[in-house]
Amino acid sequence: MPTPSTYDDANLILRLYELRREDKMRAARKWYMEHFGPHTLAEFRELCPAGSDPNAAFRQVSSYYEMVASFITSGVLNEELYFQSGGELFLVFIRLEPFLGELRDAFKNPGAYRNLEAVAQRYAAYINRNDPNAADAFRARMRAILAK
Repeated sequence: MPTPSTYDDANLILRLYELRREDKMRAARKWYMEHFGPHTLAEFRELCPAGSDPNAAFRQVSSYYEMVASFITSGVLNEELYFQSGGELFLVFIRLEPFLGELRDAFKNPGAYRNLEAVAQRYAAYINRNDPNAADAFRARMRAILAK
């Protein structure tokens, strides 16, 4: 049985939402949603060379959602409540997923984005409760957006 959500969970979600609205974060999220879609580490390095604005945007978005995911995996934030409005985390992971293994190998960090991966997998199971194809359909829609 899931742990009931609390006012602290709701307040943390509201604070996380406020952080998403900060100007630099909003610009980074916009760039990530519109342009980030590498399939390999080589494509990532071409799109986001070290020291570039795209690299900074990638790091801002990915580290933000890794932080959010760490709150969930550590039990600080109620997963069920977050999932009711936190679909963007899944999108961030979907865009990172194709080359995540290569990224971990290149940086010699097998734990990179582990929280994000774990929470994204749990989110996929959450949306699949109503329709077993929901997560795959969401992945397909998000990949199609980049293909345009």
